[in-house]
Amino acid sequence: MASVPSADDLANEAADLDGYFSDAPLEPEPNYPPLDETFNRCIVVSNLPKVPEAKYEKLSKVVLKLVSRIGNLVKYEGSDDFTGFLLPKAEDGSTVGCAFVEYETTGDAKKAIEVLEGWKFDKNHSLHVTPYERAAHLEEMEEGEFTQPEPEPFKERPNTMSWLEDSCQRDQFAIRQGKETEVYWNDGRGEPVVDYDGAREKKAGVNWCDYYVQWSPKGSYFATLVPNKGVILWGGKNFEKLARFAAPGVDFVVFSPQENYMMTNNNNRNDPNAIKVFSIQTSKCLRKFPLYPKDFLDDKLSESEKSAIPPPPFQWSHDDKYLARMGKDLISVFDTPSMKLLEKRSLAADGIHEFSFSPKSNIIAYWAPEHKNQPAHVDLISIPSRKKLRQKNLFNVTKCSMVWQEGGEYLGVKVTRHTKSKKTLYNNLELFRVNEPGIPVEMLDVKDAVMSFSWEPQGSRFAIIHAENPSSTKVNVTFYDMFKTLEPEKKKGKKANKEKQIVAEVNKVETLEGKGCNCIFWSPAGGTIILAALGDSASGTLEFYDVNSKTLTIKEHYRANQVLWDPSGRTVCTTVSQPIGGGHFKFAMDNGYVLWTFQGKQLSQASFEAFYQFQWRPREKLSTREEITEISKNLKKYEKQFNAFDEAKKRRLRLEETKGKRKSRAEFRATMARLADWRARQKQERMELLNGYDSEDEENFTVKEVTIETVLNTKEELIY
Repeated sequence: MASVPSADDLANEAADLDGYFSDAPLEPEPNYPPLDETFNRCIVVSNLPKVPEAKYEKLSKVVLKLVSRIGNLVKYEGSDDFTGFLLPKAEDGSTVGCAFVEYETTGDAKKAIEVLEGWKFDKNHSLHVTPYERAAHLEEMEEGEFTQPEPEPFKERPNTMSWLEDSCQRDQFAIRQGKETEVYWNDGRGEPVVDYDGAREKKAGVNWCDYYVQWSPKGSYFATLVPNKGVILWGGKNFEKLARFAAPGVDFVVFSPQENYMMTNNNNRNDPNAIKVFSIQTSKCLRKFPLYPKDFLDDKLSESEKSAIPPPPFQWSHDDKYLARMGKDLISVFDTPSMKLLEKRSLAADGIHEFSFSPKSNIIAYWAPEHKNQPAHVDLISIPSRKKLRQKNLFNVTKCSMVWQEGGEYLGVKVTRHTKSKKTLYNNLELFRVNEPGIPVEMLDVKDAVMSFSWEPQGSRFAIIHAENPSSTKVNVTFYDMFKTLEPEKKKGKKANKEKQIVAEVNKVETLEGKGCNCIFWSPAGGTIILAALGDSASGTLEFYDVNSKTLTIKEHYRANQVLWDPSGRTVCTTVSQPIGGGHFKFAMDNGYVLWTFQGKQLSQASFEAFYQFQWRPREKLSTREEITEISKNLKKYEKQFNAFDEAKKRRLRLEETKGKRKSRAEFRATMARLADWRARQKQERMELLNGYDSEDEENFTVKEVTIETVLNTKEELIY
């Protein structure tokens, strides 16, 4: 049995411990976590299936797994029975069709609302997600009789296609120079005429635009970029403001082909919302993306190496149904307008380097180099079925570049190959006939290095620039046709077949040798091509070549860095422009643009101290190729009508130009008539002063005729 310490023992022990105790009173306070009363991390998932108690556990696991994919659910210390997920039950044990979820962060809760809203849980249930605070607010609202709100008065939107009603069928273009933004009319014959120059904004004391501008693909909208705020859309006859889109730091915009959507990009690598996709009709932001997809950049790369890799671009399908982007070994295809991943999974594409949508059908073409013991290959995939329509294997490939023909009928792939030693490079072209059964592919060997490849719009011809050495100053330009015309065979003793045969076979048309160009630009109308030498070190030579008539016109625009055809192919513009905010531009004295006819005749020239941008207003092509061919054949039918219209226009211009002269002439004639009348009234007084003599009577004058001969020149000739 232990002995009880005495009072002396306790006193001695207290003396030994003296100095080790604090004099502060002992008032312990529990360390509770801060109370979160905002509920901004909580969401309510409704429209779930209502199942009996026997299926409760199964449904609970499925829903928990789904919401956990978005982010981590909250956990509290000392509470093992709460997981951040609650699936309520009714009195009979069945579910009530909703669930409560709490995430660790507010960001995960917001992301869950974006991702799960409208999610197809099964064929009968699409989820509806509401922030908890919003649900609590709805619960507190008093029930009452619904009152129909008064609709806002109808306000007619400006007609964004009004410019197409121009009686002269003129085109438009926009320029950015200095602090000015101006839109001009161009008829392809004379000087451009200003349509709108931001006069309304100038009157309000602001600039119409301080950065770049962008037309939509059909010319319906005119976008001005305001880097600090976002994008403003304009349209209608007077360029009225249609909508605003919040996109701070915006650097450029891309419209979808059918003008239903607009994508903005601020090129900020650190912004998780660098890219935004908007609905043009509602101005609502449908989805946000980072500049690079997840895992696209290798973590082993340095920051300088990462900055040298450009972000993979988004591409729209021709009908606005899909938006696609390349990732690491995959292509992510998003469905519109939900902007959710098509079938909830990306398209596998091992080693993909480049992809492109067909301009006329939902077909994706991509190429990938040799990867995991597989040869390099070009694939054509149908969307949304993901069916592989064609695959072409390639060997010893260094690089590929793909070019679609505007009508989507052909795909050209320029392949740069290497020998086994990898010391020598050579080219060949892989040509896909997309609309033919089985998508046949023809290979065209080119001994020289190919520097440029371009299809004729809406045609079957293409042109390439090639030379023995890529750095050669003199190059050759060769034209090919995807079809070959065979002359009819002549057989003795039989009637000759006069019909020519056209076969699907690549045919060399002609080669232009010794050219100094580095770029080629087909006219949108076809038939005409410009061979241009562009850039600071180039001569600025422009060769207008008619492929059909073989005629050539040579012009020059010194230091030109752009060639831009108008949509009709009547007029082409060459520019010398500088970037906005790029500091001092050493060729500022050459800044400006020149307008030419498709035959090479100069129409107009304008120079500016600071010239940033020139853009033609696009127009939708409404006529089919067959209709255009038919009109071309019967052009003489319309010749008189066109000539009469041109003469009437010339007469109006002539009358306008001579308006001042005609006014002065009319005033002079009126003065002369007034003076003649005044003199006539004074006739009697003059005769009285002259004693009856009438100085205007011809009988009072004697007329004599005198002939004077003057020798202007004499010439003597001696004839032997």
